Amino acid sequence: MMAIQTTALQTSNPGAEMFAASRACMVNSQIRPNKVNDSRILTAMRRIPREAFLPVPVVPLAYLDEDIPLGNGRFMMEPMVLARLLQAALLQENERVLVVGAGPGYGAAVLAHCGCRVTALEEEPALIALARAVLPAEAPGVTLVTGPLAGGWPANAPYDVILIEGAVPEIPTALIGQLHGENGRILAVICGEGRTTQAVIGEVSPAGLGTCPIFDCGTPAIPSLRRAPVFEF
Repeated sequence: MMAIQTTALQTSNPGAEMFAASRACMVNSQIRPNKVNDSRILTAMRRIPREAFLPVPVVPLAYLDEDIPLGNGRFMMEPMVLARLLQAALLQENERVLVVGAGPGYGAAVLAHCGCRVTALEEEPALIALARAVLPAEAPGVTLVTGPLAGGWPANAPYDVILIEGAVPEIPTALIGQLHGENGRILAVICGEGRTTQAVIGEVSPAGLGTCPIFDCGTPAIPSLRRAPVFEF
C-alpha cells in the first residue's frame, strides 16, 4: 500500500490539476454566462492551457477575466471578449483565418481547435519567440508569420475571417483588401477617445466595409496600430 501511495504522489501534478480546474471555472463563470454557446469555442477554451502562452511572471493571472499584460504595451485579450468575437464570426470548418496581433498565439490556437486554417501575424520579437515555443505543441496547424501588423499577410489571402487581437482606432485599409469578397468578415475592437471600446464585426460589400457593433468592452489598444498624434498650432 505504501508503494502505491508513493507512486501516486510522484505522478500527480497539483499545478496541472489546478490550471485544469481554473480553465473549467473560466468557461463556466466567464464565457458561458456571456452568451457564448458555440460548443467548439467552449471545448477549445476548456482544453487549451492558457498559462502555456504567457510569460512566466504573469502565469498566475492566466484565468482572470482581465486583459493580461505581455510587455511593451501588449496584452492577451480577456477570455470573454475573445470568445464573443469568435462566436460572432459564425466560423465554418476549414475557413481561412488571419489573426493580426496574435501575440503568443492563444487566440490562434482556439481558432485552430475550432477547425479553421489559421495564419497568426505578429511583430513583437518576444511574443514571436513565445509563440514559436508553444504553438507546435498546442496548435501545430497554425502558420506563424512575422511582419508589420497594419500590412496584414497578403501571401495567404483572401481570408474568410480576420481577427484583430487588440483595440484599434480604425481597421487598417490593407486588411480590408485581404478579405474574401463574398463571405469575408473582420472582427475588431474599435477604440475612441474614452476608456470604453466597442467590439464590431465588419463585412465587405460593393460600397466598401460596413461594420456592426456587437458589445462594449475595455480592450487595450495595440500600440503600433494607434493613430499618430496630430499637433495643432
